[in-house]
Amino acid sequence: MIANFEPRLGAELKLTSGLPINANRRVVVEHAAIMLRGIGAYVGWCFGPNLSSATFGKPLGTHFARKGRADQPTQSTSLLLLNKPMNVYPEEIADPEEPAKLSSKAREQTAGVADSSDRSRRGRPVLTTAVLSTVALAMGFGIWSLSRQLAPELTSVSASPEAAALAVLPEKSIAVLPLENLSEYKQNAFLADGVQDDIRTALAKVADLKVINRTSVNTYAAGTRRNLRELAQTLGVAFVLEGSIRQSGEKVSITAQLTDARSGVPAWEENYERDLADIFAIQSDIVQRIISQLQATVLPKERAAIDERPTKDLIAYGLYVRAKALIATISLNAQINEKLREAVQLLDQAIERDPDFFLAYCQLAAAHNYLYFFGLDHTPSRLALADGALKTVIRLRPDAGETHLARADFLYRCYLDYEKARAELAVAQRALPNNSDIFELTGYIDRRQGLWNESARSLQRALALDPRNFFMLQQIALSYQEFRQFRAMAAALDRALVLIPRDLDTRVTRASVDLEWRADPRPLRESIRTILTENPATASDLAAQWFYLAMCERDPAAATQALAAIPASGTAVDLNFPRSWCEGVAARIKGDVATAQAAFLAAHAELERTVSEQPGYAPALCVLGLIDAALGRKDEAIREGRRAIELLPITKDSIDGAELVKYMGVIYAWCGEKDLAIEQIALTLKIPSTLSYGNLKLHPNWDPLRGDPRFEKIVTDLAPKGPEK
Repeated sequence: MIANFEPRLGAELKLTSGLPINANRRVVVEHAAIMLRGIGAYVGWCFGPNLSSATFGKPLGTHFARKGRADQPTQSTSLLLLNKPMNVYPEEIADPEEPAKLSSKAREQTAGVADSSDRSRRGRPVLTTAVLSTVALAMGFGIWSLSRQLAPELTSVSASPEAAALAVLPEKSIAVLPLENLSEYKQNAFLADGVQDDIRTALAKVADLKVINRTSVNTYAAGTRRNLRELAQTLGVAFVLEGSIRQSGEKVSITAQLTDARSGVPAWEENYERDLADIFAIQSDIVQRIISQLQATVLPKERAAIDERPTKDLIAYGLYVRAKALIATISLNAQINEKLREAVQLLDQAIERDPDFFLAYCQLAAAHNYLYFFGLDHTPSRLALADGALKTVIRLRPDAGETHLARADFLYRCYLDYEKARAELAVAQRALPNNSDIFELTGYIDRRQGLWNESARSLQRALALDPRNFFMLQQIALSYQEFRQFRAMAAALDRALVLIPRDLDTRVTRASVDLEWRADPRPLRESIRTILTENPATASDLAAQWFYLAMCERDPAAATQALAAIPASGTAVDLNFPRSWCEGVAARIKGDVATAQAAFLAAHAELERTVSEQPGYAPALCVLGLIDAALGRKDEAIREGRRAIELLPITKDSIDGAELVKYMGVIYAWCGEKDLAIEQIALTLKIPSTLSYGNLKLHPNWDPLRGDPRFEKIVTDLAPKGPEK
C-alpha cells in the first residue's frame, strides 16, 4: 500500500494528473560552500552522523547538480540525495542491493504489447521482461551506483566548528518566523499567518537575499522560546524576524524585531499601531526596513513585485489565507478530497469579493489541478475549471513569476507535459529566486520521468531553501519505498517525526513500514489503536490504512469498523477505489459471496460512470478491470487492465504507471491466469514500484496464487535477509 505521492505546492502541495496512486507524493542544490553554510548542521542531524562532503564526489563519473536552468550542470556537494535507492543515510540503513544483471535472453525479448505464439491461451503480454528490465537498469542501477558514492559519510557537526559555521552564514539571509497572535479572538490567527507569509514572500523575490521557505520556518512555533544560534545553523541564515500581532476591532498592533541570530543582538525593531485597513502598508514598511538593514540590492522588477498588494478586501484576504492553509495540509492525508473542495469554496468566496485577487486565483488553479491530478475529479469539467483559473491568472499578471509557476503546475498535473512545464519553471525561477516549490516541482517531474538521480538533486536544491520541510522528508521516504529500501524509508520518516511528532499521517505511514518490509502488521495495528484512543474523531483519516491492515490480517471485525469510517467518496490507496469496492472485498474475506457480488456490481456501475466521464483516464480503467475480474468477467477485465497500461505506460509516468503494472498482476490472478500473473509480478519487481514482500505475503489480492511453488519462491526470495537491528 502506498502512502501518498506528492500532494502540495505552495506550502507545497504538488499534484495533478497522474493517478491517485496514493494520491500524495512529492519532493535542491547550492555549491559546497553554500550547502555547508546553513544546512551542514541540519543535514548532519537529519540524515545521520556520517555524510561528509567528500563522499558526494562523483556518482556515475561526475556528480552534477542543475543550477538555474534545466541542463546546466554544476559540481555539487549535495546532501539529500534522497530518492530511493540512494543511501544518504548512515550504516543503520541497509545498503541497496545491486540490481541483477540482465540476461542476454531477456535483452532480446520483444518490447511492448507484442504478439506471441500462444496468444490464444495467454493473450498479449502487457510489458515484457526486456522492457521492464531495461527500465530497471536505467532507473535502478544508476541510482544504486550513485548511492554507493553518497552513502555513509556525512559526519555530524560537533560543537567545535559551531563558531566557524556561524561565521560563514550568508550575510544577506533571513528566516521570517511565525508571528504570535495576541488577539482576544483566536480565530484571528489567520491574520498573523497571512502577515508572516506576505513578508516572507515579498523578501523572497529579492535575488540578493536568501529567504527560507514557509514550511521550515513554521516548525518554530510562535510564543515559544527559540534558540536563535541553533536556529541560524539549522536553517543556514544570519538573521531572523520575530514579532506579534494583535487585532482589536478595526485596529491592529504589530511588533517586529530583526535579530542577528549569530550574536543574538537586535538589529532593528518597531511597534506599529494602525487601522486594520493599513495592514498591507505595515507589511510593506517592514519589508523595506529589512532590505535596508541587510543592505540588499533590489532590482526594478523586484521592487515592482514587492510593492504589489494582494487585495484591498480583508475578508477576502482571510478566506484566501484559510484556503491556502488547507491546501498546505493535504500531505499524506486521507481527506485530501474534502480539504481541497473546502479550499475551492473558500477561494471562490474570496474571488467573488475581489475579482482581481491574483494570488487567490493562483491557489484556486492549484486546488483544481490537485483534484484532477489525484483522480478525485479527473473530468473534463474539472480540467475546464483549472484552465479557467489559470487563464485569469495569466490575464491579471502575465509576466509574474507566480504565473509561470502556475502554468508549470497545470501542464504537469493536468497534461503530464513535462517539457513545457520545465520551460515555465525556468522562467519562474528567474522571477522567484528563493521559491523552493520550483525545485521541488522539478524534482517531482524528474521522478515521474524515471530520472531518479536528477530528482534527488532537484529536491536537494529545494531543501537548501526549506531545510526543515517535513513534507519533502515524507516524499523522500516514499521514494525509498519505490525501491523497497525500507530501512531508509523508516529513517526518513523518523526524521520527519522529529519535526512533527504528533502528525497522524506520518505516524501511521511509519508504522506501516514493518508490514511492507517484514510482513509484520503489529506496529500498524498498535499505531492505529493508539491514535483512535487519543482521538476517536481521527477515524476517517485512518480509514484507508485501517482497511488495508484489516485485509492483510483477514480481520472481518476490523474491516467492518474501518468500512464505517471510509467516506462516501471511497479511498485513495494506490488507486482511487469506490466505497462499494471496499464493501465487496470485505465481504469476500468473510466468505459472504452474495454481499460481495452485490457490492462489486454497485462498484461496477459507479466505475462505468467514472470511465465515461473521464475518458482516457488509465487509473479508473484499471479499477474497472479489477472489478470485472472480481465479477468473473475475464475478457473485459484483461482488456481493461491492458488498455490502462497502454494509456499510461511507465515511460510516461514511472510512478502511476508502475501501479497499473502491479494491478495487472492482480487482474490476471483473479481471472485464473496464473502463468501471466506470476510473470507480471516478476516483471513488476524489476522496476521501482510499491509491490512488497508484506503485500505479497499477506494481502488477499494474491490468494489465487498461494500454493503455487513459483509464487511462493518469489515471496521467499523477497523476504528481508540478515539480522534485524
